[in-house]
Amino acid sequence: MGKDAEPPQDGGGIEPIDLKAALEERYLAYALSTIMGRALPDVRDGLKPVHRRIVHAMRILRLDPGDAYKKCARIVGDVMGKFHPHGDAAIYDALVRLAQDFSVRYPLIDGQGNFGNVDGDSAAAMRYTEARMTDVATLLLRGIDEDAVDFRPTYNEEDKEPVVLPGAFPNLLANGSSGIAVGMATSIPPHNAAELCDAALKLIENPDATTDQLLRFVQGPDFPTGGVIVDSQAQIREAYETGRGGFRVRARWEKEDVGRGNYVIVVTQIPYQVQKSRMIEKIAELLQARKLPLLADIRDESAEDVRIVLEPKSRTVDPELLMESLFRTTDFETRIPLNMNVLSGGKVPKVLSLKEVLSEWLAHQREVLQRRTRFRLGQIERRLEIVSGYLIVFLNVDEVIRIIREEDEPKKELIRTFELTDNQAEAILNMRLRSLRKLEEFELKREFDALTAEKAEKEALLASGEKQWAAVADEVREVRETFSKKTKLGRRRTLFADAPSRALDDIAVALIEKEPVTVVLSQKGFLRGMKGHLSDPKALSFREGDGLKLAFHAMTTDKLIFLSTGGRAFTLNADKLPGGRGQGEPIRLAIEMEDEHDIADAFVAEPERQRLMVASDGTGFVAGEGDMLSGTRKGKQVVNIAAKNRLRFAVPIAGGDMVAIVGENRKLLVFPLAQVPQMARGKGVRLQRYKDGGVSDAKVFKLTEGLTWTDSAGRAFLRSEAELLEWRGDRAQAGRLVPKGFPKNNKFVG
Repeated sequence: MGKDAEPPQDGGGIEPIDLKAALEERYLAYALSTIMGRALPDVRDGLKPVHRRIVHAMRILRLDPGDAYKKCARIVGDVMGKFHPHGDAAIYDALVRLAQDFSVRYPLIDGQGNFGNVDGDSAAAMRYTEARMTDVATLLLRGIDEDAVDFRPTYNEEDKEPVVLPGAFPNLLANGSSGIAVGMATSIPPHNAAELCDAALKLIENPDATTDQLLRFVQGPDFPTGGVIVDSQAQIREAYETGRGGFRVRARWEKEDVGRGNYVIVVTQIPYQVQKSRMIEKIAELLQARKLPLLADIRDESAEDVRIVLEPKSRTVDPELLMESLFRTTDFETRIPLNMNVLSGGKVPKVLSLKEVLSEWLAHQREVLQRRTRFRLGQIERRLEIVSGYLIVFLNVDEVIRIIREEDEPKKELIRTFELTDNQAEAILNMRLRSLRKLEEFELKREFDALTAEKAEKEALLASGEKQWAAVADEVREVRETFSKKTKLGRRRTLFADAPSRALDDIAVALIEKEPVTVVLSQKGFLRGMKGHLSDPKALSFREGDGLKLAFHAMTTDKLIFLSTGGRAFTLNADKLPGGRGQGEPIRLAIEMEDEHDIADAFVAEPERQRLMVASDGTGFVAGEGDMLSGTRKGKQVVNIAAKNRLRFAVPIAGGDMVAIVGENRKLLVFPLAQVPQMARGKGVRLQRYKDGGVSDAKVFKLTEGLTWTDSAGRAFLRSEAELLEWRGDRAQAGRLVPKGFPKNNKFVG
């Protein structure tokens, strides 16, 4: 169209469409296509379309369990050309997975060649590998030639494909499934087929059976790679009741002695769908980063079976604690989700419970039984028609021969003379002369009687729901016996156990390299952790105008408590402190402290230890350090501080029985510690009374050892029990002026 040309007046075949409506319609079509045709399995046979088409194509190629293998390229070509118009790589990936005994609990395909491994190595190209079906696949197909299921046209309408497979094997739960659709997903772990059959038989016996009754048979998932499930029975029950949940799966391990008191840990099973080589690489990286202080080395000694050897740092390392630290940080423990979102009846996506999944599978088996029975009845009736025609021949053989030899239209004459059907007359005309032997007549009579009896049996089956369920139960029992727990394939691989009741703190400590550290806090609030235990923190450099406020020794595995003047306790891990390079980082980056507050004290937390909390107005109480620990940046309020008041000290008690407290008015009071209440939080009681000012210092000591202090020159002073008599009293008294030699700064340490 030229530059100046105008669009045609009639719109030129352009049809305006509302964008919102078009997007909704087309996105919905895409979503439905993804849900129905790609991502969600059918509850009846447990297969997605691609898997169903692969199995169907292999049936057409006659790749039965006892027959020769055929190249996977041939199978993929047939699937792609006839049934599944998608990429060959996607089809081959699906085929490979169905053959991997570490991915699928009961493989549908028997592969020959390299089909990948648990390390995550991919399969060889399809031109090198060969495949045929397993007994499981033939069970899924059982009765497909007997009108057991509906067929629909393929994508190009040149052929037909099954809408669903007969599915005599409980494939959905036995092999599991996973997929992401549009707005929904599915994730079903594999289960033990024998257990599923037992639960199905219970449902046939009692259709109102509860989830609890079914879980007596279905213990939980049974992964192809084994492992140990460490969830409680209540969690497992809820998952199967609602169809949603998850399972914590751990590697199976054992302690192996190597002599001289040393041992190694051998892992023999790893969680489902974990790539072994990648997992070992990650553990090696954590080892190099010193994130696994209890572990010395890891080796992969696997051949056909998994064997991962873990060497502890020393023989004193608790093997359970070592494994707990690995479970928390590595893929030795994973969570397998359960989301039983499937196509119910092949049409509606729904999240089903265990009972609903088994009920729908059984209903499908009953329908397949009915359809196969009707198909067989049709065959019997057609054969009976022919056999009864043959019997007429034997009764009137001479007349039949005469009609065939002399009549111009023998077929019509036969029909008229003996009142035969068209099929019977055609069959008689096609008979061979050798069939007219006397022996053949006996065979036909025997066949007629057998077919008549079978017909009556099949009609009785179709007329009775009870007989139908009994027949379904017989088929389920047959499957249960085939995949019994006594067989190698049917034996349960995944065990159940309670997770070891190790304290979380023990495990957290086990994940930290234990090293000495010096905690340094400056007057302006800059915090750092210096490697090693420094003898003189005062020699450290600080920013201009700043200096040392407090410093103490700790280990990287310790928890540190910082008390603010507002009475809040904050917990920091010693291994998470800013490094010693530079001059530290503001402590306010690690904790949420009010602007008007500052750090009053800090120390290594010992949950069993107690401290005397003293506020600036002379009130206080005894608090346990365990009550000060918290897990948030906001900390925990320990001392309730009134306006203009401040928390001044957290004095360690350390076995003392007396409190010595000095006011800013230089009055000293000594009273029994027993007079101070113990509280987890509060304001406390008055320790010393003042007219003006507040508290200057406090100390807890043993009366029998006397009260000590040091002056500014470093000289030590001691007042014995007898010498302290005039300063002794009860709490909340004013006290008397300090003894001679007490430091000018009113502190017990000058």
